[in-house]
Amino acid sequence: MNKPIYNFFTDDHRRVEHLLLEAISDIDNINLDLYQQFRVGLLTHIKMEEKVLFLAAQEANDGKPLPIAAQLRLEHGAITTLLSVPPTPALIKVLVYILYKHDIREEEPDGMYDACEALTADQTEDLMEQLRNVSDVPTRPLNPLPMVFETAIRTVQRAGYDYDEIAQMDVDPKVLLAS
Repeated sequence: MNKPIYNFFTDDHRRVEHLLLEAISDIDNINLDLYQQFRVGLLTHIKMEEKVLFLAAQEANDGKPLPIAAQLRLEHGAITTLLSVPPTPALIKVLVYILYKHDIREEEPDGMYDACEALTADQTEDLMEQLRNVSDVPTRPLNPLPMVFETAIRTVQRAGYDYDEIAQMDVDPKVLLAS
């Protein structure tokens, strides 16, 4: 079955995940140049979902957001705030764990991408054109202030995750990214 929107977004997931894998190849010495490329890529991906795909699906659904959209938006908020502070091995573990769960919600059969593709089938060419023309998200420098990190933890909690619990898990972020 031809699924251009699904393929576009899942291919982009793999692209940004690959950037992160390269950036954390030595988790104790994160390559901040590659991490910055990852940040811009992921934030731009989120922008494409929020500003193009989810809105088009909502309009096609008689103005009603899809039920899963609320959770995905909470996760987008958590991911975005985690990307605003300097990365540490623990932060990377939490970020990758949330991305892993998030990607499943979007990519699984009858997940967000399938639902959006079905609702917007008559707009595919227009949506693909819009997606190709989305500009990169400008980023600010990473902010090391404790209050920014505390905000990130609260945003992660609002999305339904426990930062400390995930940080303590015996999970290798590289393995999750590769799966």
